[in-house]
Amino acid sequence: MVAGMKIGWDIKRNFSIRIVSWKSYDDPTPGDLSWGIKLYPYPDTYIMKGTKKFCRTGPWNGLRFSGRPNLRPNKVYNYEFVSNKEEVYYTWTLVNTSLTTIVVLNQTSEERPRYVWLEDTKSWSPYLTIPAELCDHYGVCGANAYCAPSASPMCECLKGFEPKSRENWSTTDWSQGCVLKHALNCKNDGFVPVEGLKVPDTEHTSVDQSIDLAQCRSKCLNDCSCMAYTNYNISGSGSGCVMWFGDLIDIIQYSNATYGQALYIRLPKSELDAINRRRKSTIKLVTSIPVASGMLLLGIYFICRFRRKKNEKSENIFESCVDDLDLPLFDLSTITAATDNFSEMNRIGEGGFGPVYWGKLFSGLEIAVKRLSQNSGQGITEFVNEVKLIAKLQHRNLVKLLGCCIQNQEKILVYEYMSNGSLDYFIFDHTKGKLLDWKKRFHIICGLARGLMYLHEDSRLRIVHRDLKGSNVLLDEDFNPKISDFGLAKTVGKEEIEGNTNMIVGTFGYMAPEYAIDGQFSIKSDVFSFGVILLEIICGRKNRGSYHGKQYNLVDHAWTLWKFGKTSEIIDPNIESSCIESELLRCIHIGLLCVQQYPEDRPTMSSVVLMLGSEMDLDEPKRPGIFNKKESIEASSSSSSSTNALTITLKAR
Repeated sequence: MVAGMKIGWDIKRNFSIRIVSWKSYDDPTPGDLSWGIKLYPYPDTYIMKGTKKFCRTGPWNGLRFSGRPNLRPNKVYNYEFVSNKEEVYYTWTLVNTSLTTIVVLNQTSEERPRYVWLEDTKSWSPYLTIPAELCDHYGVCGANAYCAPSASPMCECLKGFEPKSRENWSTTDWSQGCVLKHALNCKNDGFVPVEGLKVPDTEHTSVDQSIDLAQCRSKCLNDCSCMAYTNYNISGSGSGCVMWFGDLIDIIQYSNATYGQALYIRLPKSELDAINRRRKSTIKLVTSIPVASGMLLLGIYFICRFRRKKNEKSENIFESCVDDLDLPLFDLSTITAATDNFSEMNRIGEGGFGPVYWGKLFSGLEIAVKRLSQNSGQGITEFVNEVKLIAKLQHRNLVKLLGCCIQNQEKILVYEYMSNGSLDYFIFDHTKGKLLDWKKRFHIICGLARGLMYLHEDSRLRIVHRDLKGSNVLLDEDFNPKISDFGLAKTVGKEEIEGNTNMIVGTFGYMAPEYAIDGQFSIKSDVFSFGVILLEIICGRKNRGSYHGKQYNLVDHAWTLWKFGKTSEIIDPNIESSCIESELLRCIHIGLLCVQQYPEDRPTMSSVVLMLGSEMDLDEPKRPGIFNKKESIEASSSSSSSTNALTITLKAR
């Protein structure tokens, strides 16, 4: 889709305009994915996979699509949504007409990325991608629940609701959703407001644009089948009325309430009374004890003072860390000039700490600039952690830290630039995947194995990476792999077998089961992640998807084919002609050994390096360990910045 094109409906002539994916990069026949607008009373935008809803960007609420809070005025394009009696459509135009940008529906990666053409590198650079995270996948939390991208667990029942199956919910199988704690009584019901939401699927809604929110409440209350209501248009002071009937599906709650909108959800009087009692008990506690109020204010003063000092202390952590490590310092003006003042066109990625920019020093050296964001999901501690670890590591298969910048409250790391980007950029793209023949892929597998072996056994520190995935494996101009992003890494003693944590960090699809469920991490956790990446490299597919009409985890699917002697069915067609069959099958065998369920069954990385470089006999792989056997997560995950690239934090049970 290029600037000026429309997707939507021509109501007068009764036909829809939508984008349909190709079946593959070299097969232009219609594929399974389509992007368009459903002509519901409250028009909603979807990416469909066949006849099933795959991803929903939400209805237009007067400011933006409800499910795209980052769709705001920018320097690349303007957007417009039109809805009247004759047509309903979405379109966009370029702000800077010298730029070239397109929107693509990619069936191979199951994404809808927007690309901007970079004339300097003669390549397309991804600008925005949908789905961007796990919560963007349709109905991941089931009915009457919301998905909170930054929360742990990420799914939560709406107020007044409880899990339909507590047993399944506790195992992160949210597919059955939530049900009301108490039955509705119609006449005695009321509403509870929930702020900052992507509103539910609008398939079962009614709209009245002539009334205000108060009238909308009265209308919904008098209709016993109405489950929720909100404004049709939230611009200005709000206007119009939308009412939902039946289950409320595919809701996201944003950490910043201004990103979403309020939804007023129907609850029985008994539940509303319970909510009000909790509020009143809090108010009573504060107002009934005047002395306590004074103490509270005094306490707040000291807390604020303590936090200010703590922040000042954390600001100094980075500086002292840099001094201790004797890292080269870059002047901020040098970094600003190199990145064209942190231009959006120079932006090449987004990490847990903040954006990453491409830059070029006056000497001609290309650099990658990682800038700590004030609103970072990961803080100064993780940022310092990366500096401490990577500065002490020296290996050809680890990304090299060139220096840093501490100036004007900026905290910046400067790395060597990897001209070929990340591994996942190639292996999940049918066209770009052709650039990686089997020789290059085997070279990447071996280099990645050597880098991990160094971290686990040969470096001054024994390091568990904890977030190994395709997007954290960078490729230089010769396709040499380099492991990056050490913000979540942990050091363990040379004699330690494993560690424990109450905060689980990592990426769905790459986490070892013992880590994802119990918080136990070890070097064998990284071995599991390596096994997943190895299989993805060979198969050219993400560790989730649909095969032969069924949802499978790629790891489990590969093992099943291995067991029945049909491994060739899963090999990426791009490498079939260039591969050495015995070498490729051996790699799959090694990958399956790495993803076995129990850590003690998995080989060490030194054993893996030996297996890759020799013809030693290999053990028969056991069934792999899968975090969620019911696939409620894997079937709809991708992080990021596919969702497989999404780094998450969970609290262990």
